[in-house]
Amino acid sequence: MFKGHPKGLIPAALANMGERFGFYTMMAILVLFIQAKFGLNEENSGIIYATFYSSIYFLAIAGGVIADKTKNYKRTILIGLVLMAVGYFLMAIPTKTPVANVTFGLTMTCIALFVIAFGNGLFKGNLQALVGQMYDNKEFGKMRDSGFSIFYAFINVGAIFAPMIAPAVRSWWLAKFGYTYNANLPELCHQHLNGTISENAAVRFKELASSVSTNAVTDLTAFSKDYLNVFNEGFHYAFGVAIFAMIISLVIYLKNKRNFPDPALAAKSGGFNTANVPEMDPKEIKQRIYALLAVFGVVIFFWFSFHQNGLSLTFFARDYTLLKMGSLELSAEIFQAMNPFFVVFLTPVVVGIFGWLRARGKEPSTPKKIAIGMFIAAMAFVVMSVGSLNLPLLKEVKEMGGLADAAKVTPWLLIITYLILTIAELFISPLGISFVSKVAPPKYQGLMQGLWLGATGAGNQLLVFGGMLYAGVPLWITWSVFVVVCIISMLTMLFMVKWLESVAK
Repeated sequence: MFKGHPKGLIPAALANMGERFGFYTMMAILVLFIQAKFGLNEENSGIIYATFYSSIYFLAIAGGVIADKTKNYKRTILIGLVLMAVGYFLMAIPTKTPVANVTFGLTMTCIALFVIAFGNGLFKGNLQALVGQMYDNKEFGKMRDSGFSIFYAFINVGAIFAPMIAPAVRSWWLAKFGYTYNANLPELCHQHLNGTISENAAVRFKELASSVSTNAVTDLTAFSKDYLNVFNEGFHYAFGVAIFAMIISLVIYLKNKRNFPDPALAAKSGGFNTANVPEMDPKEIKQRIYALLAVFGVVIFFWFSFHQNGLSLTFFARDYTLLKMGSLELSAEIFQAMNPFFVVFLTPVVVGIFGWLRARGKEPSTPKKIAIGMFIAAMAFVVMSVGSLNLPLLKEVKEMGGLADAAKVTPWLLIITYLILTIAELFISPLGISFVSKVAPPKYQGLMQGLWLGATGAGNQLLVFGGMLYAGVPLWITWSVFVVVCIISMLTMLFMVKWLESVAK
C-alpha cells in the first residue's frame, strides 16, 4: 500500500492526523455546546456553526495566497498549528453557566473560533499543497491518487477517537458531581429557567432531573443552574484535549519537516521541488483554472450535504435516535466517529479496487469518480428519507419534552447512512484534492488548494439551511433536499467530464 510513495507522505499524514484529532474533538461537540451554553435554538446555533465551519475553509484561500507569495509553506503551516492551539486554549477556559451576559459570552466564543479558523486556514490547504508537490515528478506522479487516499485515511485515524474522547470527558465531569448524561436536559433546563417550558415538557423535565441525579431533586431551578454549569464545564475541558493533540501534531511536523518539498529552493536533481517547473502558456493556465473552478462549483453541494453530520444529523441523533445498542449506552456525538472509522477501514478497499482497475486500464478518471461519489451521497439521504417517514416534527417533539425511547429510530439508520456517505466521500474528497494538485498551475498551488477548501467553505455556509429545514419541515423533506442537490451535482459533473479529462492530461 505504501510502496512507491515519497518518504515525506507518512510524516505529513501523521502531522495532519494529530491536528484532525484536535479539530474533530471540538467539532463533535461544538453545536451541542453552543446550545447547552447559551440556550440557542437549532436555527441560531446552526448559523454560528455554519459560519465557523465555512470560515475555516474560506480563510484557507488567504493561507494559500500567503504561502504562494512567500514561498514559505513550512513556516506558514507552523504558524497555523500554533494559532489553532491558542484558539483551543481560549475555548477550554471554563466560564459559569447560565451565562450572565450572553452577548459578551458569544462574542468571546466567536473570537476563539476565529483564531482556530485562521490557524486552520494557514495549515490545511498548504500541507495538502506540499503533499501534492511530492508527486510532481515522473517517479511518483502515477501514484498521486492513491497517495492522497492514504493521506486522507491517516488523518481520519485522529477523527475516529475524537468524538469518543469529548463525550467521555463531559460525562466524567458530570459523574464527579453526581450526575449522568442526558441529551435533552440542557434544553429543558434553559426552558425552565426562561419560563418557556410547556406543560408536558415540564412533567418530562421533572422525571429526567430525578433520573440523572444521585441526590434528590427538590428545587428544579437550582438543579437547572447546577446541571447546566457542570455539563458545560465538561465541554470546556473537552476542548482542552484538543490542545494536547495540537502539541503532538506540532512535534511530528517539526521533527519531519526536512522531508517536505521546499518551493523556495532550486532543485538540482529535478525532484519534487516545483521551483524548476517551466512557465506555462497563459492559455493553458486559464483552461486549468476554469476547470478547477467548475469542479469547485460542483463540490460545494456535496459538502453542503455531507457536513450535515455535525449539524442536522447530530440533532437527529439527539432528538430521534435511540441512544442504546443492547446494554451499550451511546451519546449523540458518538455517531460522528462513524465517518472517520469507515474512512480508515474502507480506504484500502477503495485504493485496491482502483489499483486493480488501473492495472487493467479501466480505472475511471478523477472527474468520473467525483460524479459517482455524488450519486452515492444521494443514496445515503434516500436511506434517511425512508427512515424518517413516520417521525413527528421537531416542534411536536419539543412540546413533549422529547420522544420516548419506544418512538425513536434504531441507531443503525445513522450508522448505515454514515457508511454510504463515507463511500461517497472516498470518491470525492481525497481524489478532488489529488485533481487540484495535478491540474493547478505550479505557481498557484497554494491558492488553488485554498480555493478547493473555499468551495468546501461555501458548502459549509449553506449548512444553515439544513438547520432551518430540520427545525421547520417534516424530516423526510429535509433529507430529500439533499438527494436532489446531489443528483443535480452528479449530472453537472457528467456533463463536464470530457472537458475536465482533456484539461487534466
